[in-house]
Amino acid sequence: MDPRFVHVMRSGREMVDKKHQLFKGRTSMFTDELKNGNISMKLSNVNFSDRGKYRCFIPELGRQAFVQLVFASGSSSPPVVSLSGLDGQSGGVVLQCESAGWYPEPEVLWLDAEGKLLSAGPPETVRGPYELYTVSSRVTVEKRPSNSFTCRVQHHNTTRTTQTQIHFPDDFFKLQSRSSSIIIGLAVSLAVCILLLAVSFFFLWREHIFKTKRKRSDEDQFLNEGERVQLMKPDAVQMEALKGNVGKKSKKKNQSEQQLLEEQRRRKDAEKEVQTLEEQLQNKKKEVESKQSELQDLHAEKQRSEKELQSLKGDLWNKNRELGRIQRSLNSVSRYDQTSEREEEQKKKAEAEQEVDTLEKELESRQKETDTNITELSSQCEVKEAEVQQLQEEVQRMETSLQTLMESINTELERSRAAEASSSSSSRFKQKRSSRNESQEDQKRREEAETEVSILKEKLQNESREIPPSSRPL
Repeated sequence: MDPRFVHVMRSGREMVDKKHQLFKGRTSMFTDELKNGNISMKLSNVNFSDRGKYRCFIPELGRQAFVQLVFASGSSSPPVVSLSGLDGQSGGVVLQCESAGWYPEPEVLWLDAEGKLLSAGPPETVRGPYELYTVSSRVTVEKRPSNSFTCRVQHHNTTRTTQTQIHFPDDFFKLQSRSSSIIIGLAVSLAVCILLLAVSFFFLWREHIFKTKRKRSDEDQFLNEGERVQLMKPDAVQMEALKGNVGKKSKKKNQSEQQLLEEQRRRKDAEKEVQTLEEQLQNKKKEVESKQSELQDLHAEKQRSEKELQSLKGDLWNKNRELGRIQRSLNSVSRYDQTSEREEEQKKKAEAEQEVDTLEKELESRQKETDTNITELSSQCEVKEAEVQQLQEEVQRMETSLQTLMESINTELERSRAAEASSSSSSRFKQKRSSRNESQEDQKRREEAETEVSILKEKLQNESREIPPSSRPL
């Protein structure tokens, strides 16, 4: 700083041209007290740049002293506490506290009604004009027995402290919704519907397979019994039965072809039924997705209504605080009897009261609408929960019956496989035996016919020899 003098006094006169221009008109001494040895200097209009160390020096005596000027400033008004928003996860309310005109940087504390510290995030500090700080802090609070909270701003090293207390009514926290249970119920309903459709499809498919296996087993058993009867007949009866074997086989072939056609028709019907079930499953999925979308829209609308209601409550609360501030300002103005300021404050008060009335009416209307919506959604939620409970019981019963059915189907399949294996081996053995018997019978009949022919030839030759020549025709 050049010049470095703040105040120069020589021979009882102030040397104005020797002092720094930043201190012109701001320094003075107590001239009446000089005779008593009081050489104190008065510094007026102190600002932030005046801080630092000052030296008092007397050249004639060769004496000097130092003094440190520490600058500290606190806000002249209490901090402003306002409603900043809502916390959707915890269902709490976000409060904001702001105070300006501090130096050095102050400390912000949040307290409950019992004086206990609340957990808040780090404060935000902004340096403004004249190197003064504006500090703000936010905290999320939930419903408590007293619903009273305090924002305190203070210096670390000084006793300067200011605070503001805020109180919420008991019904302020009642609008946080329980919509998570509705979403859970919808998800469970979707899962239950898909599970029921899958179980139904699997049940029908297994039933069709079981019926097909059972019919084939019955047909094989019928054929095996017919062959067994033929083998047990005597040779004469078997020879007679072999004559009509070709007709029976052709008849059985026709029956097999008809059964094959019938099986193909049933297979096509089963495929169509499966396709129909798949289409129904897709339609059910689309319907559930549509219902889920509608429920999400309803939930979003409810949340918007709740946020608007909370915002209106916050605006009403801020307007009430502003009205109180105007009333206090009006009272302070009335002390000095300043008519123009009093009229302006009264005008502001009337406008604030009108806004408060409007907000109260709108808040009451929104409160009724929100209560009605909450009641309807609660009843719908109860109905959905009952449906989900019923579906869960049905799913439990279906799972039990499905497990029993699966065990019986597996048992029947094992039996049918064993029967098929034994019947196939028996059928092959019987076919070989029957073909061998048929070839032996044919060979035997052929030999007998050849023997009879040779006997007839011999008899004919003998008879021709025994006839005399005269008796022969000419």
